Order: sequence, then C-alpha cells, then structure tokens
Amino acid sequence: MHNKFALLVTIIGIFTIPAILPTAFAHGLGGDQAEPISFGGMEVTVRTDLSPSDITMDDIEDVNMKIRFFDTLTDTTLEKVTYRVEVWRSGDLLARSLFYDLDGSLDVEIRPEPGCDEAELWKCTIYGGSEHVSAPGALYVQGAACTDENLDICARPTITGPIFDKGGLYNIKVDIEAATSPKSVLAQRLTYDTFVSVAQEQDFFIQTANADVPIVVKTYYDEVENFQFDTSDNSINFDMAFDWSPDYVNLVQVVHEEVRVPKSFVPYAEGKQFKGYVNGVEISQKALLNDPYSYDDTNVIHFLVSKSDLESINESLGPDNYDNKNMNLKLVPLAETEKSSTEFYLVDATNWEQQVPATVNISWDGKYGANQNVPFEFTFFNENRDLIKDVRYGYAVIDDSQQELFRYAPEDSLLPGLTSIEGIDIQEVHVPSSGQIQLDVWVYGTGLDYDPTYAGIGSAIIEIGPGSGITTPPAVEKAPIPGWIKNNAEWWAAGQIDDDSFIQGIQYLIKEDVLKIPPTTQGTGGGPGDIPGWIKNNAEWWAAGQIDDDSFIQGIQYLIKEGIMRVQSQVFK
Repeated sequence: MHNKFALLVTIIGIFTIPAILPTAFAHGLGGDQAEPISFGGMEVTVRTDLSPSDITMDDIEDVNMKIRFFDTLTDTTLEKVTYRVEVWRSGDLLARSLFYDLDGSLDVEIRPEPGCDEAELWKCTIYGGSEHVSAPGALYVQGAACTDENLDICARPTITGPIFDKGGLYNIKVDIEAATSPKSVLAQRLTYDTFVSVAQEQDFFIQTANADVPIVVKTYYDEVENFQFDTSDNSINFDMAFDWSPDYVNLVQVVHEEVRVPKSFVPYAEGKQFKGYVNGVEISQKALLNDPYSYDDTNVIHFLVSKSDLESINESLGPDNYDNKNMNLKLVPLAETEKSSTEFYLVDATNWEQQVPATVNISWDGKYGANQNVPFEFTFFNENRDLIKDVRYGYAVIDDSQQELFRYAPEDSLLPGLTSIEGIDIQEVHVPSSGQIQLDVWVYGTGLDYDPTYAGIGSAIIEIGPGSGITTPPAVEKAPIPGWIKNNAEWWAAGQIDDDSFIQGIQYLIKEDVLKIPPTTQGTGGGPGDIPGWIKNNAEWWAAGQIDDDSFIQGIQYLIKEGIMRVQSQVFK
C-alpha cells in the first residue's frame, strides 16, 4: 500500500503541543546539555553548543563555543557568571581557563591549531582576552554581544590550540565559580560535564573482481582501524578504541558511526536492509538506520549505539568486557524487504488550515503483521525533500475501533517525545490484529531549543496484514520469585548468613524448581570465596526493590557460568 499525502480527517482534538523549555540532557553532535542541579530554589544547568554544529576536521578554521548557564524551570539565563572551562579529549587536557560573561551566555572562539609537539597538549594552547576587573583571572572581551549573525565581528575571547583538530568525542567540563555578581563566589562549585563530537572521514576500498569500491567511514567518536570486508556475507567491520567500563559507559549517550557505500555496489544497493553487531552482539534495528535520501548515488548507514545499547552489550558479555578497550562494529546486508509506505503533510496545531513545510514518511516491512512487533520507520523531510535533522516528535497508534494501542508523548513532561538525530527513526509497535490502524504523529520542533519551524501534526491510515515469513516468539510466562527469598538475599548482603549458606539455599531452590533460572552453561571455577562484590550488591538492591528480578537472576547465572555455584539439573551442563 502506498497512500501519499493522506487526508487529515481524524486528528482534530487528538494533539496538543505544550510550551516547551529546553530541558534535554543528552549528547548531541554539536550540542549537549548537562543534568540540572538544585541551587537557590532553581534547577540550574549548563548547555554547550558549537557553531557550526556538524564539524568535520580539516573543513573548519574556527568554531564558536557557546556555554549558557540557566534555570530549566523558567528558561532564565543567570547573569554575571564566572566560568571555569576545561576541554578534554581521550583523557588529554587541551585547555583550561576562567571566563567571565555579563549576560551568562558565554561565547568563545576556538581556533584549531594542529601540530603540537608537547607531551601535555594544553601547553600548546594560547588564550585571547583581557582579565575582567571584578573577576580576577577571568578572561573577558568588551564589545558587542554575540548572535548567530555577527560571529565575525562580536566581542569574544579566543582559544587557539590542539582543539577540534582531530575527530572524536570532546568533554567540555564547566564549573560555575560565581553567579549574579562577579564577586558572588559560590560556597561550592557547580560542576557539569558536556560532550560534543567532531567528525573525521576515513577512506577505504573494497576490492572486487571488477573494481575497487570506495567506502567512507565518518566517525564521530574516534579513529577507526582494521577495516575489513568479508566476501562470505558481504559484511563490513572495523574497530575503534572504546572504554567499556560501566562508569564511562554511563557518560556516553550515543556512539555515532556513519558508513557510506555506493548504491552501484550490488550487495549495498538501494532497498537493502542491514543487521548490525557490536563486539559480536546484535544491536536493535533502532540503532541501525539506512539513509538512501541524502545522496543520489550513495547509501549512508548510521550506527547510533545508545547508552542503553552499550549497557545491554556489557550485560550480554559480562564483567570481562569492562576491561576491553576496543569496539568492533559489523554491518551485514540482508535481502530486500517488502516495503509499504505512506506519506503525509504536517499542519499547524493551532491553525488546521496552515501547512507546515514538512512531510512525514512512514514505512514498514510487509513481512510483519498481526500479533507481531512491527518496526515502523519514520522519516522527516523538509520542503526541499532534505532530511530534517534532530527532530523531537511523538506518536500514537489507534485501532479501527478508535482504541489507543500505544502512545509515546509524555504529556506532563517538559521533555516530551523522541529524538530522531538523522531525520530517520525506527519504532517497534505491537499490533494485535489485522486491519486498519491510525498512526498519529506530532513534531514538537528541532534541536535542544525545539525550534518550531517544522512543528506540526499529521495522521495516516495504515493497513496491517497477517504477516508472513517472520515468527514472533511467544512471550514466556515468568513465575514470580517467592517473596521470602528476598529475606535470604537481604540477610546475606548484611552478613547475617555466610556465602556457603546463601549458595546452598539458592542451589536448593533451583533444584526444587522454586527459583527458575534460564539454561546456562556451567563453568569450572572456584567456590563461594570467589563471589565478586557486585553480586552481593545486586542481592541487597534486589531485596530493597531497587533492581528487578531479571537483574538478580543474571547475577545467579553469572555464578553458575563461572563455576562458583554448581547446580544438579538437566538444564545446566
């Protein structure tokens, strides 16, 4: 089915687009906002923005770095702020200085200067500006305030050095030392971490019998190496330095890698879909986006590996992966899909007659259908048929009896909806039966500011068939863990029973089928004395209701896998 520009006949009264304040705290390519901190009856935070926002090394001479200190509750910028700013990359300090700004929105011109020979890179960095008379040591430049239109002439301090001269993830650390007055020094610094990415393009070739096929990997994280092409499955894979320790993974909101392949290369021709793997673990479809729109002759496949994906990979591979300093990404082309699609305009939420300069295309694989999780692909275009980047949107699914099946649009939040970084996003929706469904979409805006240029609402009617060729595994009913087992876990965590007693109790419960553990290969490790501390922490948190049953069971599986706990059962071998 292809229903282009579906009539908007059923959406009046469904949507509301609330007034939105920029409260997002998640990494962007050229912008990031830290989680707010309570201070003086406010929820204050720092936001860092680069201009231009999508930077590729070697293509820029200077960058404007804007740092804003504001209250997220009222969107009010605090004035007369003294900032301590540090710029880090891959554990190396590149710059550190104090700055002062009257209106609380600091602009600094960054001038990349490669070729530093110092072991400590910050020693090559030079700062431009004058010390403010009331903020000792803080750089300040008198003159016109900076806007997006006057960056070439406005007054701003400068940093010249080995900054943004290489691709990768940069950590902009910001301390607020004083606010509302240059002399109002805070009793305790407010400290924030923000992250921005600088892209680097690397050229590779696939050797075929007929020609060398050029491949471009655009990395927003770190330089890639060990690029390989496997003729057995036409897969591309490469490595990249990465720290898998949980503390670091918790800081990284997304790892973004982009693979560009000519459409003329048959295994990667237009219409192909892909599977992606990170360190051998398959990632969700949401983390792998295929863009055939941006270039006439090139497919762009995006790896967008989120923090939750990274945590899931760590969980799958276990604690041994924490010390791994490498990320391997693998891209495997699949057979062509049976795609259906529909496309519709957006209209202004306050004036139904006013068309917004944006359209939404929704497509799905026809092999999916009733009683399955259908992966719907949302694509957002502007009036020139270019992808709209960094879209903030929500959606709802309604069946033919007008019952709402699913909604993703928190109505009571200042941060509603989802983010489509590249203008393409995949959402899996469980559709219980065949027939027509109504899919409503509303766009709140773009970017951390929710720019309203493309804000609007729209709706489509979609026909869902019975599905073919894909079997959705039946949901497994999980028997609840008896509550009294939590008492044992709590006593063990508190030291009231020893390791041997806890292990013996768990062994008995598994043997008697009271505690159900998925089939797990038993290891040949040591005994209870080898129980890692995090297992006991898990038990304590589970007993207190801070983690779920699955997390506790995964700890028990680890003990079985490592041979610390032996279980006599047919399912453990």
